[in-house]
Amino acid sequence: MWGLDFREVATISMVLFAVIDIVGTIPIIVDLRQKFGTIESEKASLAAGIIMITFLFAGEEFLKLIGTDVYSFAVAGSFVLFFLALEMILGIKIYKEEAHTSASIVPLAFPLIAGAGTMTTLLSLRSQFASINIVIAIFLNVILVYGVLKSSAKIEKFLGKNGLGVIRKTFGVVLLAIAVKLFASNVKALF
Repeated sequence: MWGLDFREVATISMVLFAVIDIVGTIPIIVDLRQKFGTIESEKASLAAGIIMITFLFAGEEFLKLIGTDVYSFAVAGSFVLFFLALEMILGIKIYKEEAHTSASIVPLAFPLIAGAGTMTTLLSLRSQFASINIVIAIFLNVILVYGVLKSSAKIEKFLGKNGLGVIRKTFGVVLLAIAVKLFASNVKALF
């Protein structure tokens, strides 16, 4: 059945959930909503899904165009994931964020949802999993992102600052383990 594997879908979904970190970005989403009035949940979710699926299928060709392969990108991506995980666990900022001018597709769909970490992860996952499973996992995560964007105020009130912090740190540890696994499984192919 086209390589459809529900265990793979579950694994990929968890990886993307940790990398996208939509729950961890609720404070940023709340700030954007306060600054600009409303969050365009539908547009942001749809744009993020299109960006991720496009990069999943065209990203490898782009890499060939610039003269590198998926394994090199996956190893480089494991470093990006490693530093994202450190940000989540230690509560530090390594990546500099650009100032936002509006709460449209640009700050939400890219880079908050479908940012550099997500792109790197997609190509890394493509080297290990069937594309159909990744597409399903992207779709599931886009639905989850939409739900979180729509109900960000309620989630923030329910979890509070401490609850959001615990969730962010937990998924940081998961992401750190994933980064180590991606590095170990792809670095062998380089030699």
